[in-house]
Amino acid sequence: MKKLFFAFAALALLFTSCSDDQKQFVQEENINMDDWYVYTDADLDETSRMAENKGKSCYSMVNLNRLLNENPGLERKMYDIEYQTRSIIAGKKPDNPGGGNGGGNNGGGDDGGGDPPVDNLGVINIPVYVHVIYSNSQQNISNAQIDSQIQVLNDDFRRTNSDASNTPSVFSGVVADSEITFSLAGITRKASSVTSWGTNDAMKFASNGGVDVITPETHLNIWVCNIGGGILGYAQFPGGPAATDGIVVGPNFFGTTGYLSAPFDGGRTATHEVGHYLNLRHIWGDGGCNVDDFVADTPNASGPNYTGTPCTFPGRNSCTPKGKPGQPDDPDMFQNYMDYSDDTCMNLFTEGQKARMRALFESGGSRAAIAGN
Repeated sequence: MKKLFFAFAALALLFTSCSDDQKQFVQEENINMDDWYVYTDADLDETSRMAENKGKSCYSMVNLNRLLNENPGLERKMYDIEYQTRSIIAGKKPDNPGGGNGGGNNGGGDDGGGDPPVDNLGVINIPVYVHVIYSNSQQNISNAQIDSQIQVLNDDFRRTNSDASNTPSVFSGVVADSEITFSLAGITRKASSVTSWGTNDAMKFASNGGVDVITPETHLNIWVCNIGGGILGYAQFPGGPAATDGIVVGPNFFGTTGYLSAPFDGGRTATHEVGHYLNLRHIWGDGGCNVDDFVADTPNASGPNYTGTPCTFPGRNSCTPKGKPGQPDDPDMFQNYMDYSDDTCMNLFTEGQKARMRALFESGGSRAAIAGN
C-alpha cells in the first residue's frame, strides 16, 4: 500500500516514503503525524470487491488517488488540513498533552482520552444544493425523495435517527450527536443522454452535460446521477479543487422513498459520503490492522464489514490485538456510518469522528466559511 510515514525531529525535515515517491514536510510544534497517509491501494481493493460481488462500493478513496496524481499540491494541502485538525483537537482536550490523533499501530498514539473536545461553534447548518442529472424518468427523482434524504442527514448527524437505540451498549459511551444540520438551498435538474457518468467528475461540469458547482465555499453540492459499475457514491475530501467539491450519489441510493434499490435504501450512502466530505476515513483505514482512520474510539478493523439484516452483534473481531492505545478490545464497529454495512445496520458516528468533522469549521479551517468563520 502506498502510505506516508513521518519521522519527527525538532526543526528538521520529515522524509516521507510513498512507495517510489519522496516528499519532504517540516513538522511543527508537538503534533504527532507519524501515522498520516493519503495514497492507498483503493483502486485495486475496490475493483477486487466489485469482482467478488460484495454489493457495496464507495469510490471516495479511488477518487482521492486520482486527484492526488492530477494535482501535485494536493498532498501538501491535505497534510496541512490534517495537521490543523489534530492541533485543534489537541488544544481542546484538557487532558491531552498535545500530540494525539487516534492512530492505530503506526506510532501515532491516541487522542488523549478523557472527555471529548468542546468547541464554541454551536449547531452548524450546512446548506445543500442537489443537482439531479437524469437520462430517464426514474433517475429524475422527486422532490419528496430529495427531502427524505435531507431528513436522513439531519437525523444521522444529530443522532435523532430512529434506529439509534440499536447501538450496542459496548459503544454507547462513544456515540455522538455531531451537532451538524442540513438545509436544502436549491435543486437543479438536467436531462442528459449520458447513462453512466463514472467517477472522473464529468457530471460536475456543464461543459460535459452536467451541472457546475454552486458556491462550494459555503454550500455542500450533491450530484445525483447514475455512476455505473455498481458504485453507490463517492466524495471529495477537504482540500480538493473547488470546482469539483461535494459528493456524488446514485439516484437509487438517495433518500428513503421513490426510486430505490435495497438494501441501500435508507439514505445512508449520502451520510457515508458526507462523512468523507467532512474529513472522515473508512473505519478500517483502507488498509489492514496496522492502518488507521485517525480516530481513537473506532476499533481497528482489517477491512470493510458487509453486515446485513439481522445485523447480528457482536460480529467479527478482525484485528488481534484489537484495541487502540487506551481503548478496549471491542468487536468491529459495523454500525458506524463509515463502514460498508447495509443501511439498516448503520446507526452511529463517534465522539472522535465528531471532533474531526467539527475541526473543519473552526477559524482557518477548510470549511470554516460554512460556519461563518
